Amino acid sequence: MAIEIKMPALSPTMTTGTLAKWLVGEGDRVNSGDVIAEIETDKATMEVESVDDGILAKILVDSGAENVAVGAVIAVLAEDGETASDVAKASLQETSPAAPVQSVASEAKAPAEPAPTPASAAPVTAAAPAPQTKSSDNPRIFASPLARRIAADRNIALNGITGSGPYGRILRRDVESAATAPIAQTTATLAGVTQAGATKTGVTQQGESYLVANSQMRKAIASRLQDSKQQAPHFYLTVDCVIDNLLEARKALNAKAAEGVKISVNDMIIRAAAMALIAVPEANASWEGENTRLFRNADIAMAVAIDGGLITPIVWAAEQKGLAALSQVTADLAARARDGKLAASEYTGGSFSISNLGMFGVREFAAVINPPHGGILAVGAGEQRPIVIDGNLAVATVMSVTLSADHRAVDGAVGARWLQVFKGFVENPVTMLL
Repeated sequence: MAIEIKMPALSPTMTTGTLAKWLVGEGDRVNSGDVIAEIETDKATMEVESVDDGILAKILVDSGAENVAVGAVIAVLAEDGETASDVAKASLQETSPAAPVQSVASEAKAPAEPAPTPASAAPVTAAAPAPQTKSSDNPRIFASPLARRIAADRNIALNGITGSGPYGRILRRDVESAATAPIAQTTATLAGVTQAGATKTGVTQQGESYLVANSQMRKAIASRLQDSKQQAPHFYLTVDCVIDNLLEARKALNAKAAEGVKISVNDMIIRAAAMALIAVPEANASWEGENTRLFRNADIAMAVAIDGGLITPIVWAAEQKGLAALSQVTADLAARARDGKLAASEYTGGSFSISNLGMFGVREFAAVINPPHGGILAVGAGEQRPIVIDGNLAVATVMSVTLSADHRAVDGAVGARWLQVFKGFVENPVTMLL
């Protein structure tokens, strides 16, 4: 009996997704655990593995199809003893006349219709692509879906770009860098058609622009943060922390740490924030309308920039982890976040967020609260500044941090008290080790 491959729910908030790319073609042998497709969710672009063995008989949803409902059948596998052609014919016969097979391009021309509601909605109406085969003459190019989309919009050949991502994966920045190279080194035009605003000689004119389709992740970020700014009454509190003692403590800890352990300033900030949340539990809160949720643990989400957006993997019960353990956990989460290999449980939930832009030289900024958290700490760069100590002018390494808090759940005095405790841990790091 044919095995249906359905659109998976890769996060608790996912109702639809974009089938960014098939990594196998019709007629290919698929084994359990093989990566078969890339799916764009509202959180990230993730690889999907097959859970069964068989021959990929028919692809029902083409690469690039958007708004595919969770649970919709996207392909079918032929089991041992079945022929791929018979299964393919049967899958097409089961397609209802009321829902004719259409290509993605033809759907774009048709009037927009409401998205299917339940996961068991009618079969996805996207045309099956031509059989895809693997060839040594056309080696597989590893690139993110956003990078592929930008390259297509600008008519840039991916096989001429060197990727800077993990394992040579081509990212958005690689395509954008290639776009700024001399036109003789890139494919600036296709079939004699020039981009809007460009002359036939390749010289750009004023007002040149182009469109990049928003990914599911980009749309989700826009929606969540817009809701946050509209619904959560933000207030902001900023303090300066002298971090010379913290830097010395970090240096001493790394000198004694086990091989492979490297404690970062960000690890120590996460530790200090976690300890402060436990010391001031009223700040470890989330607004839920009729109730305010108070968290028993400091479950801290750290913002990680990835290709096309950002994701916030969570350090669960951060107050219970020493600095060496925190270092390993944060490094692992950040690496897997950039590779798109986080499980939904690793970036959903949490009680508080930290966004650190200090490595980019940003002195101070205010972050937007990440719902449903009650607060987010924006961390700036540590830099040499003049300070006054006992009436005398001195130079110290100072780091500015800004707390953005949801006034519905966290009062101003509570936020100020939390920042005071946080500053104490940062400026006297030995106290966060007690």
